Amino acid sequence: MTGLLRGRTAVITGASSGIGRAIALSFAAEGAAVVVADLTPEPIEGGEATVELIRQAGGDASFEIANVSRWQDIDALITRAVARHGRLDIMVNNAATYSGTKLLDTSADQWDEVMAVNMTGMFHGCKRAIQQMLTQAPREEVRGRVINLGSQHGVIAARGDAPYGVSKAGAIYLTRQIAVDYARDLVVCNCISPGKIVTGKPGLAMDPTNLELARQRTPWPRLGRPQDIANAAVFLASDRATFITGANLVVDGGWLAA
Repeated sequence: MTGLLRGRTAVITGASSGIGRAIALSFAAEGAAVVVADLTPEPIEGGEATVELIRQAGGDASFEIANVSRWQDIDALITRAVARHGRLDIMVNNAATYSGTKLLDTSADQWDEVMAVNMTGMFHGCKRAIQQMLTQAPREEVRGRVINLGSQHGVIAARGDAPYGVSKAGAIYLTRQIAVDYARDLVVCNCISPGKIVTGKPGLAMDPTNLELARQRTPWPRLGRPQDIANAAVFLASDRATFITGANLVVDGGWLAA
């Protein structure tokens, strides 16, 4: 690794499993002090906790329980991260959920749950992070960087999952709004929109029919891996991406180009 994030502090939500886990491991490998935020430290796909893997490799990591839909949780999360590390350089809003339902099959409770995590949770993460970043002196032109996780299904329809698609379209819009509103304050905000990423998470994500459809739709001869998204996140979190703000970086193996 090249130490692209050496001396930086990063908070990553939903970082115990899947894409968030890969981002946390990659940030730590590049020298960042990482705060892993999730409902539980145990990975959904099994294996050792993210924090333990980082520490075993000689990195700096801590775990914080946080329900992103609750403002008080996010407020406490950022407050503790700054108390420990002195500042917040990178905020990654990755935590997300889905209902797997079409519009007419979606209950009000399902809609509310997806929006509470995917949209309100992202709003909380962005707001609290930027509150902190505006109090900090710039480093290499930038006071702080926010990375939101969207989806290719925020650009095209999410077949059979209306709430998820709407929430990810909102993530892309929120990113642009923040980038415009806070550029002169030296806050960078970008979005990563993954294609089909195989994480090992059980349930709808590993449904054989959905996987086969994704293989047929993806021009690249394999589906995505969490590391593909982590690589993009490292770039956007680094000083190499300073003049990139308000962007939606699609990492989908060519799905949207086909």
